[in-house]
Amino acid sequence: MDMKIAFDASSAPVAQAALAALSARYGNVALPQAEVIVALGGDGFMLQTLHETQELGVAVYGMNRGTIGFLMNDYAEDDLVARLQNAEEAVINPLVMQATHADGSTSRALALNEVALLREGPQAAKLQITVDGRLRMEELVCDGALVATPAGSTAYNYSAHGPILPIGADVLALTAMAAFRPRRWRGALLPKRATVRFDVLEPEKRPVMADADGKSHRDVVRVEIHSDPSIMHRILFDPGHGLEERLISEQFT
Repeated sequence: MDMKIAFDASSAPVAQAALAALSARYGNVALPQAEVIVALGGDGFMLQTLHETQELGVAVYGMNRGTIGFLMNDYAEDDLVARLQNAEEAVINPLVMQATHADGSTSRALALNEVALLREGPQAAKLQITVDGRLRMEELVCDGALVATPAGSTAYNYSAHGPILPIGADVLALTAMAAFRPRRWRGALLPKRATVRFDVLEPEKRPVMADADGKSHRDVVRVEIHSDPSIMHRILFDPGHGLEERLISEQFT
């Protein structure tokens, strides 16, 4: 059975070689005509593809031509159509970030993994944390803090000693990086419907940037973050190697 596949690849030579080989074998349709999108690269390129194609509503199947490949499937040129037909689907809702900058301007971004606030200079950041309009922490002195989705909980969040969240969990992880005060505060688990607001204290002395899935927004003074269930990203995985299994396996390695 023929399938209309749109291939996209990162600029890495190994990904470009895979693009040429797979396009020659299976054809390569334009994105608006695709029944499925195959992304060739690493996790960063997969996130980029998901962001760039979200309006199409088409599922994305990644094949690893990068390094870690947590969001990717193993690369193989044979039997691709059968793999796509039998793939398991995971649906992910992104985080929406609304940031206010020191000059009064605002910016908005979506994040499938996490939104992180990070110090820009040599001094620790000072952050105030409000959840659903209620002040929860007067002052967090730290290198940074992040809000992560279950899908992104094994990424930056896990490196910062945050918890791994089951893919179906209706919770978000709020995790601190190198918290100085309160000392050793690791963060909190919040309902998925929660709105988290960070206010930057002393922004002139202690500038902070916001990072949404690797895209930086500098000199922020206030950042609001919430999950948006109306936006759905569809990711395909080979049977038995879906996102839920990967999240569980990660905790036993």
